[in-house]
Amino acid sequence: MPAHPHDGPPLPGRAVVGQVWSDLVFLHWRADPERVAPMMPAGVRPDVVDGATWVGLIGFTLADHRFLPLPAVPVWGTFVEINVRLYSIDAAGRRGVVFRSLDASRLVSVLAARALFGLPYVWSRTRLQRSESAWEFTATRHWSGARTAFRVAATEEPDDSPEARWLTSRWGFHDSRRGRTIYARNTHPAWQPLRGRLLHLEDSFVAAAGFPGLADRRPDSVLVAPAPMPTLFSRPTTMRRTDDGGVASLER
Repeated sequence: MPAHPHDGPPLPGRAVVGQVWSDLVFLHWRADPERVAPMMPAGVRPDVVDGATWVGLIGFTLADHRFLPLPAVPVWGTFVEINVRLYSIDAAGRRGVVFRSLDASRLVSVLAARALFGLPYVWSRTRLQRSESAWEFTATRHWSGARTAFRVAATEEPDDSPEARWLTSRWGFHDSRRGRTIYARNTHPAWQPLRGRLLHLEDSFVAAAGFPGLADRRPDSVLVAPAPMPTLFSRPTTMRRTDDGGVASLER
């Protein structure tokens, strides 16, 4: 399934989780695929464009989290999240992301996401301060003290480049759960990203995710997507192992 240039394709089954994303800031660095490959789940490889793959540091507000068909979880269903992600593709051509870490301030939501999706959520003090034209994200992990802080201003220039679409048009994620690779689909309207301007970056999350030194240089791409984005997730599926030890199709 190629990276989709417009709205996300329909889910393959019933939606089980709903969320609303807003105030997104995307910081991205090009990376060597050979450096990223060992971090991929079994049967998944780095997705590559123009000879490089990418590492992303993403901040946003997650609101109205709900387990469908139940209503949104009050208070605990809204928080600031910051994640470090990689870009993946499997043998069937399904593109997605692989999360190296996801930091959030709501402990209940962190525990629920780890239990339902097996994602590497971390309990942190996360915060977003927004002015009229700039977004400042900060997060500090409760146990390790690792920290990130970045401030980005939005321009008025839309970015509809192939590079921006490649980075943002991702309709699923790959992960490893109890030794097996899973794939979960999501869908949402197409992003309308704006070019961003980095004002400040002081980060140790990217290094903790396995990329020391990468965030010491300026990102290769800075994007901002302020508008609320309603998002739905389907139930994760498990990628079936083949007789030769590979991973090919999905099983419910």
